[in-house]
Amino acid sequence: MKTPISDYLAEIVESVRADDSGEVASYIPALAEADPEQLGVALTTVSGRTYTAGDADAEFTIQSMSKPFAYAAALWEHGADEVEKIVGIEPSGEAFNELSLESGTHRPKNPMINVGALAIHQMIGNPGDSWELRRDKLLEFFSALAGRPLCVDEDAFESEVGSAHRNLAIAHMLAAYDMIDTDPDDVVRGYTAQCSILVSTRDIAMMAAVLAAGGVSPTTGERVVARPIVRQVLSVMATAGMYDEAGEWFTEVGIPAKSGVAGGILGALPGQVGLAAFSPRLNEHGNSVRGTALLRRLSDDMGLHLMDAEAIGSRALRGSGMLEGRSVIELQGPMNFTAAEIVLNRLVQSPPSESDVVFDLSRVGMVNDIGRRMVLEAMRRLRLDGHEIFLRDPEGVLPDPDMGDGVLPTIL
Repeated sequence: MKTPISDYLAEIVESVRADDSGEVASYIPALAEADPEQLGVALTTVSGRTYTAGDADAEFTIQSMSKPFAYAAALWEHGADEVEKIVGIEPSGEAFNELSLESGTHRPKNPMINVGALAIHQMIGNPGDSWELRRDKLLEFFSALAGRPLCVDEDAFESEVGSAHRNLAIAHMLAAYDMIDTDPDDVVRGYTAQCSILVSTRDIAMMAAVLAAGGVSPTTGERVVARPIVRQVLSVMATAGMYDEAGEWFTEVGIPAKSGVAGGILGALPGQVGLAAFSPRLNEHGNSVRGTALLRRLSDDMGLHLMDAEAIGSRALRGSGMLEGRSVIELQGPMNFTAAEIVLNRLVQSPPSESDVVFDLSRVGMVNDIGRRMVLEAMRRLRLDGHEIFLRDPEGVLPDPDMGDGVLPTIL
């Protein structure tokens, strides 16, 4: 059977193709030459399956879609406290290239606008590192996210460096306020190289899927970004990733996202998918016109709006009953706070009738930290009430099930 997902993506690509509004980013010579008719979309699940349509393998420069990932790299190297001394996390409500600084502190308001991204870029690597070393470090990191070696478009880099007057002015202003301690010209060259990394829509969907998967590569299973960093990055994307269109975007589309002036948009929906769209014509906010339409359509059709969630954990208790003289508690799905609370409430309302109690986790896909603690506490309290506790956990989703004082349930 052929999956209908690729057919659906092809259909929505054609549904937006006729919209020729907007303009390519003509203020950057290399981008002014972009083919305005290119149009692609890609979707990568947290399980690592990718679906594409249109020009999903056409390469273009990552531009400002690099900002969330550079922010993640800086957080990894320095920690949130040190990064927040230099760059804030509040939406600016202004265009991406405005000099948005906090009054008093003179910090850039967030890392998703140019002034914040320049400050973040100079935090990559060690103090005194050249722009080439920062570029190479980010290339290595971005390649790990994409799952393949990436490179810099040297022609685009030279083109952008030659016209980076506004970014140079911003960098010199940051230096005047002691927000950067690296030569401003060096910072701008490194940041421009960061923005000139070549990617495809397919690559961006994979990079976004790493964020959606909590920092774990969907294809290799290796951790690329720490989970707390992913949460920080996605939160700032949600509030500031789409510049002065961020409020409208999150209200209507509801997916943490970041755009780039080459025409790319990435979206990461936690626990579900990484999304990417590409079309070079931009609206007045600097966001792709057709890319915005594609992601809005995906959100509407597939129910991806982050605030349009069904009750999580409502079916966590698959059933409870008797088997071979034991009370059996069957759990299913992801076990988080909401799911575990439902299980605990049922145990309070209908305590097990037999002395032996089996917790069956055969159909549980994952247990997070709070879910683990709550399930183990339920076991502990039942044991204190005189029950013998048994555990069926064939997939090992509850490793080291210590109920307290080193006491473990009997494993079935």
